[in-house]
Amino acid sequence: MDEQKRVEVAEPRFEHGHFLLIAGLGGRFTQETTHGIPALWEKFLPHLGHIPGQKGDVTYGVCCNFDGKGGFDYIAGVEIKNLDDLPQDKYRWIEVLPRQYAVFEHKGSLEHLPQTLQYIYKTWLPASHYVELNAPEIERYSADFNPVRQTGTLEICVPVQTRD
Repeated sequence: MDEQKRVEVAEPRFEHGHFLLIAGLGGRFTQETTHGIPALWEKFLPHLGHIPGQKGDVTYGVCCNFDGKGGFDYIAGVEIKNLDDLPQDKYRWIEVLPRQYAVFEHKGSLEHLPQTLQYIYKTWLPASHYVELNAPEIERYSADFNPVRQTGTLEICVPVQTRD
């Protein structure tokens, strides 16, 4: 029997996101290999504050380039001003265009993040008046986010539009 811990997820707020240019380290993942994402973050963390053109201390996890079979690219990164000084052979980057997002706050340990995502995509989205857009999904980690102490804020920003 599949026993999963239930997570409590508050109703989302909606915001119109602005243009973001995100740069960091990336990899290709599937639903079966997402356990490798924390290792990507560990590899990325020493780069914080040293990425050319970095804007602020908020970090982002960006899921993009979905293949329809469960595969996607994931970039652990930060917002940058421009690509002018970014070493293209060292960092991956993505432009995130302005669009409407349903923004969910994840509370608690990162080990429960899969349950939060499952709630969003399997429970909330099908019952809502929205459909997901084929666009990057953003995890936004506050500047004071600490996964060990479970402090700070993690927001999951799902690109949506109203159903026809």
